[in-house]
Amino acid sequence: MALPALAQSPDFNKTLWPVFEKAQCRQCHNENGVASTTRLIFPREAATADEITAFGLSLRTLVNAAKPEDSPLWRKPTHRTAHGGGERIRQNTDAEVALLTWVKHLASLPEPAAPSRSTTQSQRKEKHVLRRLTHAQYNHTVRDLLGDETKPADQFPKEDFVHGFTNQADGQSISPLQAEAYARAAEKLARNAFAKGDRSQLIPCPPSDNCRAEFIRTFGRKAFRRPITETELQRYSALHARETDFTKGAQSVVEAMLQSPHFLFHLEQGAYRTASRLSYFLWDTMPDETLLTAAAKGHLDTQSGVEREVKRMLADPRAKAAFDEFLAQWLRLDRLRGALRDRNLFPEYSPELVALMVEETTRTFRSLVWDNGNFLDFYRGDTTHLVPELARLYGVEAGPEPWAKVKLPPSTERAGILGQAAFLTLTSKPADTSPTERGLFVREHFLCQQVPPPPPGVNATLPPVTDEKPVTQRERLQVHLSNAVCASCHSLVDPIGFGLEKFDAIGRHRDKELLLVHPTADEIKTKRKTKPTEYRLPINAQGELRGISGATFDSPRQLGELLAKEPSCQKCVVKQLFRYAMGRPEESGDAPVIEEAFDRFRKSQFRFQELIMAISVAQAGVPATPNRGGN
Repeated sequence: MALPALAQSPDFNKTLWPVFEKAQCRQCHNENGVASTTRLIFPREAATADEITAFGLSLRTLVNAAKPEDSPLWRKPTHRTAHGGGERIRQNTDAEVALLTWVKHLASLPEPAAPSRSTTQSQRKEKHVLRRLTHAQYNHTVRDLLGDETKPADQFPKEDFVHGFTNQADGQSISPLQAEAYARAAEKLARNAFAKGDRSQLIPCPPSDNCRAEFIRTFGRKAFRRPITETELQRYSALHARETDFTKGAQSVVEAMLQSPHFLFHLEQGAYRTASRLSYFLWDTMPDETLLTAAAKGHLDTQSGVEREVKRMLADPRAKAAFDEFLAQWLRLDRLRGALRDRNLFPEYSPELVALMVEETTRTFRSLVWDNGNFLDFYRGDTTHLVPELARLYGVEAGPEPWAKVKLPPSTERAGILGQAAFLTLTSKPADTSPTERGLFVREHFLCQQVPPPPPGVNATLPPVTDEKPVTQRERLQVHLSNAVCASCHSLVDPIGFGLEKFDAIGRHRDKELLLVHPTADEIKTKRKTKPTEYRLPINAQGELRGISGATFDSPRQLGELLAKEPSCQKCVVKQLFRYAMGRPEESGDAPVIEEAFDRFRKSQFRFQELIMAISVAQAGVPATPNRGGN
C-alpha cells in the first residue's frame, strides 16, 4: 500500500490512538506486558491527553525516515514483518490508512522531535490510596484489640482478588451488605468484650466518671492506631455518658469505634501512617504499643529507625503467618483448595492430599525466607519437604520424619515450585492438564506479564477427539496456534505449558498421556460403544519461553533454572511484594522505588528479608541509604 499524501498534520489522539486501543496493543506493550522488553511501551490506561500526544511523537524512533514503508511502526502491527502479536491492524483497512498517515507525518519530523521514553512517561510522587482492613486483617485486629478469637470476618461477603491480591484499593469498595456485616460484627464484638465484665482489661482504671476520658483515649489510640482528637474525645464521652453503668457505656463506645472509618480504613497520617503500614504489612494486624511509641517519638522518620523496628517485628511469630498469607495470595492457593478432580482417574486425590500440597509449598517458602536462603531457589531448588503421601506421589523416598528435607534426584525432573504438586494441580483441569493455564500462570505470577484476554466472540472450543483420530493435548492446541487471532496470545503461553506435560493433573510424573474417547449419544443409543476407549499417547514435552533467547526446556527443573536466571522473573518478586505492601499496582512513578528495592534484593544474593526491608523503607517514605543490600 502506498503512503497517503498529507494535506495537514494529523491529530494522533483522535485518529490513531483509537486504532491502537481497538487493536489492544497496550495489553502487551506496557511495563508489565509480554512485550515489555521491546522499544514500544504504551502509556498507562489513565494517561492524559498530553501524555498520549507525547507518546504519538515518541513513535518517531520506530519510523525509517528515508524509507517509511520499511518502518517497524507500520510493518509489525500489520504483520508484514513477523510480529508476536500477529496481525493487530488489518491490512487494506481504514485503520491501516490512519497508521500510514501517522508514519508519514513522523517521517517528516526531524529526529530530535521525538522525546525519549523517560520523558513520555509521567513521573509522579508516591500515590496514597484509600484502603480498608481486609477480612484477615479485621480478624487479626479484633483478636489483638479485644482478645476475640471468633473470626467474625469469615462471615463477611467474599473478597475479590484484584491485581493478584485481596488488599488492593481498587477492589475495596463497601457494599450495603458489607456495611451491614460491619454493624452486626461491631455489636457482637462489643457485647462479647464485656459479657463477663472487663475480662479483656480494656478499661485502664477503676470505673468512674474520672476514668471515662482515660478509657476513651487508651482504647481509641489502639483502635484508630493514633491518638484521638479532642473533638473525638468529646463525642465518645457524650456517647458513654448516655449509660449510667460504666461498663455499658464502654460497650457503646467500643461498638461505635469498631464501625468508625478510622478503624475500618487506613486513615492515619504522618508517623502513625508509617506504623500502621508496617504493622499490616509485616504482621497483618494492628501496631503494638512499641511501634506506636516509636511513631510518637519520631523514630520512624529515618531509615535506621524504620529498619530497627522492622527487624524487631520480623522476629515476631506473627510475621511468619503474615507472609504465609502473602504466599497464599500470590500463588492463589485458595483455588487449589477448591479444585476438583475426576476420582476415577485420580482416586488418591482428596482434601487431605491438597492440604499436604499447600503445606509443602508453604514450608519451602518459609525455609527460604526465614533461613535467609537465596530466594531464586524457589524456582530452581532441588530440595523440598515431604511426608510419605507426597513422596509416593513423587516416586521418591520420604525422610526419616514427617516434613523432613528431601533432595530430589535429577531423574524426577522436579525443582522448585514448578515441580511441586501444588502448582501442577492448581494449573490443571479436573480430568487433565492445561498447558494454557500453566503457561498463563508462569507469565502472570512469575514474570509479572499481562497476557491480553481473548478477543470478543472468539470460539475457544477445541476439536473433539475421536477413535478415528486420537491426539494429544499438544496436537489439539495447535488449532489455537494456527489461527492468527488466537496465536498472538496462545503462542506466548501454550509452549510454556507444553514443557510441563510430563506431569499430570495432580503433579504425578507420567510417561504417556492418557486419552479417553467417550461414546457419543448416538453410539450409546445404538450400543455400538458403551464405555470410553483408552489411548496412551507419547508426550512431546519440548517447551519454550518465548521472548527469552534460547529458552527451551522439557521439564519443571529446566524451566526453573531459566526463570531463576531471568531478570524479569527476579524483578517480578519485587513487584509482587510491592503490590501487596502498597495495596495497588506499581505505576511509572514507582520505577525508582522498584529499582532500588531490586538492587538491594540482588546485592543481598536474593535474601527475601532484605527485600522486605527495602519495601518497608519505601512504605515509610524515608530516603533510602544506597547500596545497603547484604549488610
